[in-house]
Amino acid sequence: MKIVIAPDSFKESLSAERCAQAIKKGFMTFFPMAEYLCLPIADGGEGTVEAMVSATGGKLVYKTVTDPLGQEIQAFYGQSGDGRTAYIEMAAASGLMLVPPEKRNPLLATSYGTGELIRHALDAGLRHIILGIGGSATVDGGVGMAQALGARFYDINGLNLGFGGGELQRMVKLDISGLDPRLAECTIEVACDVDNPLIGPRGAAAVFGPQKGATPEMVQTLENGLKKYASLIQSLTGKAVDTLPGGGAAGGMGVAALVFLNAALRPGIDIVIDAVGLDAAVQGASLVITGEGRIDSQTVGGKAPMGVAQMAQKHGVPVIGIAGVLGEGVEIVHQYGIDAVFSILPRLAPLPDVLASGEENLYHCARNIAAVLRLGQQIA
Repeated sequence: MKIVIAPDSFKESLSAERCAQAIKKGFMTFFPMAEYLCLPIADGGEGTVEAMVSATGGKLVYKTVTDPLGQEIQAFYGQSGDGRTAYIEMAAASGLMLVPPEKRNPLLATSYGTGELIRHALDAGLRHIILGIGGSATVDGGVGMAQALGARFYDINGLNLGFGGGELQRMVKLDISGLDPRLAECTIEVACDVDNPLIGPRGAAAVFGPQKGATPEMVQTLENGLKKYASLIQSLTGKAVDTLPGGGAAGGMGVAALVFLNAALRPGIDIVIDAVGLDAAVQGASLVITGEGRIDSQTVGGKAPMGVAQMAQKHGVPVIGIAGVLGEGVEIVHQYGIDAVFSILPRLAPLPDVLASGEENLYHCARNIAAVLRLGQQIA
């Protein structure tokens, strides 16, 4: 029996790799002779670099960069085993989890550190870059990232803009003549799992601003700045980017990647699935197990477990989903290839306790699922 275990991370609790190993350990209690393939995955947010490095036999590279609030931080990116590709996740340098809740403010938060990671990868000679943009703290339109790579943004007095989304409303001119010329030699793919535009009711400010600490007043300030930004980009490039699908991802990083990096936006899970070889792994499997911290109605909108389920469905392999929490509308996943779903929580408990016991709870949940499967075989 061949079992493929391909979970995403359980955010703030377990990495995708540790999730996979906990599930395997639980299943081996009842199926010790099974063939297990552990393929940790991600969809562009936290854990993407780890999944790609693991899949390609690569390595992590650590660099000091600028965090969302302008302080120094030790961040990282991945390098593929063949030394040709850089894996960068925005969360490592510009992530929301790097900012204490009481200090989260997208008017101040910058994506500059993400640009520094890209520059370090260019310095290392890497010309294929996969950039995951989930989990950011920013709504600066990717301006900070572009600044780190040589673009310049000016106010009415000819002064360079400072950091943060609050600066965008002061923008009157942008200059890309100083953009790092090595970017023209690159192939850059952006792992993006949302289709939100830059501005409007589904835009970067309205949807993602509140998630990153914005008040209603801040959201309006950010929206005004993003409108000016989009207008200047159109004047410079002729491209209308205000309603571009995915342009509002990561607070507007989607637009910046397209305009300044000449990148292609792809669903993050598709990029990772290709890299880990999930298609070939699922062929001939008896069971696929996937999961992440929460499975609910939004899971079918391109989240990692759904990408795994669709690949398994292609090969006629049943899928079990395991999550920390099963949210509202979770039953819809059964229509998209996840045959059964389970929560790992054995009892109500404070969130810190739940996060701390994630690995133990996941092991016991996997063990119980395996026990039921074994009983089913015996009954049959």
